Amino acid sequence: MAVVQKKKRAKRVHKELIYEMRYGSPIYYRDYDKVLSGEKKPEKIIGSSDLQALLVSLIVTFLHNNLDRNRFIIFSNKVGYKFAPRSWYNLDIVIVDKTKVKKLTGKFLEIFPEVVIEVDTKADLRKFENPQDYFHRKTQDLLDIGVKKVIWIFTKEKKVWLAEQGKRWFITDWDDTIDVIDKIKLNIQKLIKDEGIKI
Repeated sequence: MAVVQKKKRAKRVHKELIYEMRYGSPIYYRDYDKVLSGEKKPEKIIGSSDLQALLVSLIVTFLHNNLDRNRFIIFSNKVGYKFAPRSWYNLDIVIVDKTKVKKLTGKFLEIFPEVVIEVDTKADLRKFENPQDYFHRKTQDLLDIGVKKVIWIFTKEKKVWLAEQGKRWFITDWDDTIDVIDKIKLNIQKLIKDEGIKI
């Protein structure tokens, strides 16, 4: 019996099911328990939705076309960001001061970004008392280590949540134009409309 329990415990914390790590406490992928029960394959819970993938692509393209590439560099594709010992987050899009990037290491990013843009989350939020706790904690952690602005884009609600150093956090609609960085303004609804895709 002890051997069986040990095997179950090892399976429960399999690395491929860990989405992020906060001070040694794992945050699992949403529906990770369905992988453990055999209902789903890991790739079914790890992959992005079509809308999430499209938005990330559109935003990255928009930033590439508008940012001063001599001043900033863009990382995307769920870049791992180590923000404290035994702590890392997956980030959809980050804008980094190019002067801080001396050499790419092939490991998690450790240079704090100027701006972080997140589109939804794949995290399992059931361990939190309130689902908003996850978004609050992740946002505050990023601001605490020096990120100047965190932008959350929620596809189901069609809302944008902005948190900026020294300012009040606020939530607005997709059709609102927001400041990203360096006087660059982003309008999510316009990006989608210009792409000619219905959602």
